[in-house]
Amino acid sequence: MKKLKYLIGLFTLLLLLMACAEADEKDTVKVGIRSSELKTWAYIKEQASEEGINLELVTFSAQYDPNQALAEGEVDINAFQHVAYLNLFNTNNNSDLQAIGTTIMAPIGLYSNKYKSLDDIKEGAKIAVPNDPSNWGRALLLLQEHGLLTVTDDFDGNGGEDRIKDNPKNLIILPVDGATTPRVMEDADFAIINNGVAVEAGLLLKDAIIHESETAKPFINVIVAKAEDKNNDILKKIVEIYQRDETGKFIKEVSNGNYIPVKLPLDELATWKDFYSY
Repeated sequence: MKKLKYLIGLFTLLLLLMACAEADEKDTVKVGIRSSELKTWAYIKEQASEEGINLELVTFSAQYDPNQALAEGEVDINAFQHVAYLNLFNTNNNSDLQAIGTTIMAPIGLYSNKYKSLDDIKEGAKIAVPNDPSNWGRALLLLQEHGLLTVTDDFDGNGGEDRIKDNPKNLIILPVDGATTPRVMEDADFAIINNGVAVEAGLLLKDAIIHESETAKPFINVIVAKAEDKNNDILKKIVEIYQRDETGKFIKEVSNGNYIPVKLPLDELATWKDFYSY
């Protein structure tokens, strides 16, 4: 009888261990991020743990696109890109990755080691811009917003030398690898730098001569998942944690004001599906 009770107890323990293992596996979510987002996601990981969700943070270098990792199942979600970039990836790769929640606005800005204001932008000034299509176009829109040039009538958000209609100051636009823009400031007069790259280079948004506002909707960052996972309750919970007021306060503090927390409904995101999808 004792042996039977022992076997029953052992069998019960094994079932419990198996159930726990399955729960742990079910509630573990791999998140693809860039290093500039590590502090924020370490905070999210801590908050998610209190909700019974284990986050595994997978950091990707600039040489590897976290969207590719998501499409290939290396991660469950990613959080590094804006809506326009996501649209571009889906168009170019015939994929259907979907935004499941907004995160932050990470404004690009115009920086210089030599000058302090727009008044310093003279005839023929050299301005370095990121050379990837979405951010090159984004840079042109920023310059247009401040009256420095005009994009073509059929502008679709894609950067290129042929996308400039009017250039009254004959500005010299220098497309360079986005990761090198801070270093290029030594040779150019100005550089338009992505927010994450600026942060890694020790630059603050307040150092920018001009920068985007949070109304640049297609450039609001999002958490992204595969289409079949968009209604996953665990992923929805992660989005909810990210969009809490407490998280927003943490992001503003840890980013020194570089990031602007943004919370928008998914149905509004859907209206941007074809916006700058190239």
